[in-house]
Amino acid sequence: MTRSSRLTHARQFGTVLGLVVLSSVLWALTPHFLTVPNLLNVAQQTSINAIVAVGMTFVIISGGIDLSVGSIVALSGVALGAALQGGQALPVALAIALGIGVTCGLVNGAIISWGGLPPFIVTLGMMSIVRGAALVFTEGRPVSSFDPLFRSLAAGQLGGVPAPVIATMAVYLVAHVVLTRTTFGRYVYAIGGNEEATRLAGVSVRFHKTMIYAVSGLVSAMAAVILTARLNSAQPIAGTMYELDAIAATVIGGTSLMGGEGSLAGTLVGALIMGVLRNGLNLLGVSSFLQQIVIGAVIIGAVLIDTVLKRHRN
Repeated sequence: MTRSSRLTHARQFGTVLGLVVLSSVLWALTPHFLTVPNLLNVAQQTSINAIVAVGMTFVIISGGIDLSVGSIVALSGVALGAALQGGQALPVALAIALGIGVTCGLVNGAIISWGGLPPFIVTLGMMSIVRGAALVFTEGRPVSSFDPLFRSLAAGQLGGVPAPVIATMAVYLVAHVVLTRTTFGRYVYAIGGNEEATRLAGVSVRFHKTMIYAVSGLVSAMAAVILTARLNSAQPIAGTMYELDAIAATVIGGTSLMGGEGSLAGTLVGALIMGVLRNGLNLLGVSSFLQQIVIGAVIIGAVLIDTVLKRHRN
């Protein structure tokens, strides 16, 4: 095993160990933490961020960034709600929501790939455009009161496991197979590792980068479906700060902001760390303002560790 591989495995082990230590500390501080109802609550609260973080993992591994995911959640959600209230069948409404997510991702990817603009600028602009579109479409008002069948997508259970948790597991399983067992997945890593070398090897980098952002848009729309069903309401201001939570989960999970490295297993652990931390701070009665400081410090610490490990590898 090379030194680089040892450092990577150490980082992955450290992330899992961090989750275990954090959970143990919170269990010692509050007995309510390690109870089945609370753990299921943590899993449900984490599910939406975890799904959005799947797309963010693809994007960051490829060397990019996507700041528009939260706004895509909002627009996909209100489109879904409007379709349901307009009498559309559930499959049609779901197709509309997912189609909007994919379309936004394709626009992001096309402008970045063929326009040659930095991902940060493109997705920052798209974040504002899509959020504005959601507000204009709804005139700033929420869309609510849906059929019980639709609400079962979030309120239902299978063997005592909440539906959002099952959906998250399914998304991660499929995404893991795509990322690790397909040619597309290998190209995601290759583009993030060395885009020019990948292009010279005959890979259509522009096409694959566009598809990577389409994946991000798709999973953001999936998260919107679960969020809308869970709240029984589609809010045009939904998804605020989701992009930062997704980036945090991805980086905490060991995906390098430099691109070319990362795993969905690590991202899932990172999302759980975020969820456990928030839940524990709530149980301890910590102010929401102070929670922002703690979570921000965790994010900076994760990026600092990634930077140090990157220097050691080089």
